Formats: sequence, structure tokens, C-alpha cells
Amino acid sequence: MTTVKTLLGLPGLRLRPRAGDDLLDRPVTRIYVTELSDPGRYLSAGELVLSGLLWWHEPGDAEPFVAALARSGAAALAASGADSGGIPDDVVDACVRHRIPLLEVPADLSFSVITEQVVLALAAASDSARKRLQAAAEAPVETLVERASAELGLPCWVLSGLGRLIAGTAPLPLPAEDVVRRYAAREPGPLTVVPVEGRHAVPWLIAAGGPLSTAQAELAEEVAGLVGVTRARASRPAVPVPEDACVVALRTEGSDESRDVLGELLPEALLLDTAGETAYAAVVLPSVAGLSTVEPLLRAERILCGVSEPGPREEAVESARYAVQVAARRPGRVAVVRAGEVDVHELLLAGAPDGLRAALRRRVLGPLLAYDAEQHTDLVHTVRVFLECSGSPTRAAKALHVHVNTLRYRIGRAGELLGADLTEFTDQLDVYLALRAGD
Repeated sequence: MTTVKTLLGLPGLRLRPRAGDDLLDRPVTRIYVTELSDPGRYLSAGELVLSGLLWWHEPGDAEPFVAALARSGAAALAASGADSGGIPDDVVDACVRHRIPLLEVPADLSFSVITEQVVLALAAASDSARKRLQAAAEAPVETLVERASAELGLPCWVLSGLGRLIAGTAPLPLPAEDVVRRYAAREPGPLTVVPVEGRHAVPWLIAAGGPLSTAQAELAEEVAGLVGVTRARASRPAVPVPEDACVVALRTEGSDESRDVLGELLPEALLLDTAGETAYAAVVLPSVAGLSTVEPLLRAERILCGVSEPGPREEAVESARYAVQVAARRPGRVAVVRAGEVDVHELLLAGAPDGLRAALRRRVLGPLLAYDAEQHTDLVHTVRVFLECSGSPTRAAKALHVHVNTLRYRIGRAGELLGADLTEFTDQLDVYLALRAGD
């Protein structure tokens, strides 16, 4: 990595620090020559700005110029006072105020010589950085991230597309989920994010703690390739999972990504067989929060997840499978259903094919549906509210904002049409299942 201090050591340049002696470790990524009074729109982070101060005429002129350098993240200002009788105190003070290292260029030194030497130094540093990175090609991800941070002069992180931090050299300045979300939505943010190479459904991402120059971006791509190779080479650890663990079923509708997503989602899980678009895994503590984060990065039309309660493996697999079927009837691109939170009747109906559910609804509710259609009434809704109020006329009447006698009349009329006694538990159960079969 080339720093401001590196430039001070280049033979023949004879640069002299005038301000910012404590800032000389800043990385330099390129050189930019300007005589504009406000060059802000043309500057990039990490640049050594070279100027003959032709824009300076009186005290106060330095403030907008140096402020623009500070806003852009410039590494330093190298200035020649050959045409201004030396470097004005106004420039020195502005650099101190905005914490921009100021290097004085000898009056007899050509800018072309400075540019040539700086470019050569940057090229040599870039080549050396690549060689150092390649030397660590077989190192673990943590080591690669540390090397990347050292070469880029910025904190670095590797993240999973599920919003999981895999490795990093400092605390993330924002939640990992937000980093992934911004990347997926192509929103600007405080980090520069580069995808890791590889044929995985769930991508890994490299994030750097600031904007990158062209040379830095090339190094980041190099690191991304090395991390991709390391990821592909890594084998899934054999994790002992008890026979009575939870089972997670994951279905990626419209794609074959389920097993890859499940393996990345639950690195401590035991992957089981995959059936069609649904993959299964046994795990002690299932956490599936990352599915909403990764969804924009997948090809799948929907992500459906079912989580069983702990229990014997075969029963847990069936429970997770039914939970996925319940999830399929829930709204949203991502639907997660935990079997322990689902009513028994919902799990039972989840196992019924759509044709059977429709037939059940027609057989039990047919006369009531026909009556509502002919008379423009809504007795089906009245019956549903009545049953969801545990068969209480008072509660149902209150929920429907009608008199209790009106409610009793409607329930009686519905019972006549259905040939059922809606005050009897077994009839209530049949009718309620038929109502829920249409959900």
C-alpha cells in the first residue's frame, strides 16, 4: 500500500511536510492535478492532489479549495508556491483546519516528474499487493480479509447474502442485513460492496469501509476471487445432531436453490434428503430470520419455510412438510410457519390436495353458498364469525354489530340450509373445517 509517507521517501521528489504530520499514513490511490478553485466534483477518495496554487489570490481563497479535498476524502495536497511567493499561510491554516496533509513541492521540480514517480510507485505497490494476496491464496477467509484490509487501508468484511457476518477486521458500521439490502437494491451506502465469485445460490459479499479507487477496486476483485475459491474448497463440517432435533423444511418455488439456501442458512444443521423443490435439515436451534434478507438475491418466486417442534426424526420431517404447505397459503414472497404455532385443523387441511379441499367446501357449504349468491346475503360470513366466537351468540352479535336475536335467527336459518345443528360440536367442527378449506 502506498501512503503519503511513502511519497516523502521517493528519491528526487524532495517533498516537505507543512501540515498533518500525524496523517501521513493515509493511503494514496492515484494522483490528480488541478488549478480549479473548487475541484470537488472531480475528486475521488485517496487522491494526492497536485496544485500550483494558481487559484489562490487572497486570504480566504484556500477555504473552499481545501474543504472540497476534505469532503472527497483526498489523501493529501502537494502544492508548489513557485508562482505565489511560497505557500501562503492561508493554505497551511486551511489544511490544518480540515486535517489534510500538506506537502510542499520544490519550486524547481516539474509536475510531470512528480506524476511519473507517483504513478510508478502506485503501480509497483499494486503489483506487490497482488503478489502478497496470491501468497495467501489457500489461507482461511479470516486471513484473506485481514490481508485485504491491510492492502486497501480500510476495514473489510465478508458477509453472507443471508445477512450473516463471516469475517471482519472491525465492527460493522451498520447491521449486516442492511448492507445486503442496500446491495440488493443498488442503494448507495457508506460501504463499497463486491460480490464473491462462485456458483452458489446465496452469494457472499466483500464490503470495504469506504469508496475505492480503480486500483483498489481491482484489488477487491482479486480478494473476491480468492475468497470464492476458499468457499468452494471448504467442506461442510460434520455436526452431531440429536435424533429428536427440530426439522426445517425449505421450498424455493420456481428454482432449485432450496438445498443451497438451507445449508447456508443453517451451517450447524444436518442436511437431510431433498424432495423436489423442498430441502430438509435437522437442527437443534433453528433460526430462519435471514430468509427475508436474501430473498431479493434469489431466483425463486417465493420462499416457503416450515419448522417442526423437537421430536422423533420421521415425525418432525412430516410436521415440517405440513408446515411448508401451510406457509404456501400465507401471503408474501417469504412465508415461515412454525408447526407449534399452527392450529391442528390447519395442519390437517394443509395435507389435503386443492381438489379435495374444494370438494369438501362444496359438499358441506354448497347450499349456504348458493343461498348467499341468490339472495345477496352473507350467511357464510355470519357462520364463520359465530364459530370463531366459540359458538357464543352474544360475542358473535357484538362482533357483527347486530342484535343477538338477529344473530340467532341467521344461525338458525344457516343451520336449516346446511342440514346441521350449529350448536352441536361435531356439526360445528365439520362446518368450520369446510370454511377453512377455502382459505
